[in-house]
Amino acid sequence: MKAIVHDTYGPPSALQLRDVDRPAVGDREVLVRVHAAGVDPGVLIFLEGRPYLVRLASGLRRPRVPVLGRDVAGVVTEVGARVTRFRPGDEVYGTCLRGSYAEFAATHERRLAGKPTNLTFAQAAAVPVSGMTALRAVRDTGQVRPGHRVLVIGASGGVGSQAVQIAKAYGATVTGVCAPTKTDFVRSLGADDVLDYSREEIDRDGPVYDVVIDTGGNRPLSLLRRALTPRGTLALVGGDWTRGRLLGGYGRQMFGAPLLSTVVGHRLRAVSAQERIEDLDELRALIESGALTPSVDRSFPLAETGDALRHFTDRHPAGKVVVAVTHPDD
Repeated sequence: MKAIVHDTYGPPSALQLRDVDRPAVGDREVLVRVHAAGVDPGVLIFLEGRPYLVRLASGLRRPRVPVLGRDVAGVVTEVGARVTRFRPGDEVYGTCLRGSYAEFAATHERRLAGKPTNLTFAQAAAVPVSGMTALRAVRDTGQVRPGHRVLVIGASGGVGSQAVQIAKAYGATVTGVCAPTKTDFVRSLGADDVLDYSREEIDRDGPVYDVVIDTGGNRPLSLLRRALTPRGTLALVGGDWTRGRLLGGYGRQMFGAPLLSTVVGHRLRAVSAQERIEDLDELRALIESGALTPSVDRSFPLAETGDALRHFTDRHPAGKVVVAVTHPDD
């Protein structure tokens, strides 16, 4: 099968389209004929092996898993002997650990759910990683309730665009923070107000937000706290992974926020990195009800995955970037 492979850590130019063996399927695993795969910051982190802390999991000198990609949407073609949730022909979406930038990908059955019936494969591939992160930021970390005022920083990105819609579905009044070229897009997501970060800072209105969801990763905690009510919650999503070789921008989540939370009234929390079938099911329910619609900024063919990653980093897309996989018999 065709797959995007990297044998060494490096930039997108290190990627190669090669023929590799189709992955074997374990007893509790499913083989998916990939139709589309999403792009997220984690892909760039594992491609570059930076911040260096990630190499403890991915391989110190070279990547243990040469095929990139986590988000996946496609059709089940084979199931392991102990799989009970799926059968060949089922349309699914979810995540995989052994690479979705390929014609076929294997993953545990607990990492997949039925594809939302009202989405294309490309739209479905835009959901899993970013959607589950957004859901946890709103529901679990932020504990958003009807009547809450929520600020979403990075509201036009993959996580932020879904967090805006999920927070609205949970009954919040939402303000999105984005670039001036993305204000109309963020309003189209349902944001009640939009803050153009090139003209105004997030503390423009003072300490008025019950929850601040920060997907940008480049503002100091002191500034973020100035936008929170006295008992408000700051949900930190990821970090600026390009800053610093060892930890990147993740020092805030790992050290700064937990320590500061012990001496201030605000709840400063990192959004957990769990991936659960229950979250995929809740996202599907939100999507099929019309409360959540993933946005695809642009789709690239598998052979142009390097261009997809460059577009993701250089163009600040509105919504998600997707890699589309075609098969010879399509």
